Amino acid sequence: MNSHTVAAKTTRSSQQKLKLVISQLIEPYLYLSPALIIIGLIIITPTLVGLSYAFQSIELLNPFSKGWVGLAHFEKMMGDRYFFKALGNTLDWTLISLFFQFSLGLGLAMLLNRQFGGRKLVQALVFLPWAVPTFLSGLTWAWLFNPVIGVLPHWMTDLGLIAEPFNILSDPQLAMYGPILANIWFGIPFFAITLLAALQSIPQDLYEAAGIDGASPWQIFIKITLPFLAPMIAITVMLRTIWIANFADLIIVMTSGGPANSTQTLPSYIFTTAYRRLDFGYASAMAVALLILLMMYALILLHLRSKLFRG
Repeated sequence: MNSHTVAAKTTRSSQQKLKLVISQLIEPYLYLSPALIIIGLIIITPTLVGLSYAFQSIELLNPFSKGWVGLAHFEKMMGDRYFFKALGNTLDWTLISLFFQFSLGLGLAMLLNRQFGGRKLVQALVFLPWAVPTFLSGLTWAWLFNPVIGVLPHWMTDLGLIAEPFNILSDPQLAMYGPILANIWFGIPFFAITLLAALQSIPQDLYEAAGIDGASPWQIFIKITLPFLAPMIAITVMLRTIWIANFADLIIVMTSGGPANSTQTLPSYIFTTAYRRLDFGYASAMAVALLILLMMYALILLHLRSKLFRG
């Protein structure tokens, strides 16, 4: 066998190895290509278009004002008092809703983790709010707060919370509590479902050993239950915070951001600006601002989570 034959075989072998490596690199993406195309068409493309709108003047009531305006919308935002009012309302709406959703959801999950008669029926009833369309939920809660056809104002009067029955959704000082209460009711099942699944994955041997050692229920919760739930709590709190901050359905249905913008959050203000004032450019700029804030929150939380669980 001469040197030319050896060189030819070596070259063919190298080419085959190269083709194999290339095929191994490309093959996964060929299988993923349908999903990647769909994601690109329905998520990435609209997102890029929306981002571009933030730097353009797009007012349907003023069609001749189209064109690139640079950072003009963001400069306008810095002087918009309604934007900052909506931002403050968004913080209240998100933090209060999240606190009670998580607390009550964790409590329900721990109750449902026990064996008792009618457990399946109770689980179905607990998870019911998550299955109800948000439009119907908002409409129902708006009726409940109506003093003519609803019971809540009368119950609040009997409890001494208000002097006489009236619709708190019409009071600028109290209106925000209506959608918050509806949102708490709507979001409890999310934490109950996810935390119940995490609770059921905890080895029962640990609880039995702790009981034999004489640990109190509080010690068992702090030393066993909470550490096992911590990773799930971190990810669910992050996801639910983002969802609540982006959630405008209940507010739009129940109050439309009123009265006097007292219940206006950033998502509802964006909706109002885009679909009632027909100013898609400014609405897109506010949406970009909300996106940046939520991304910063997610990055901070993920960084803290990685540091805590690494340690």
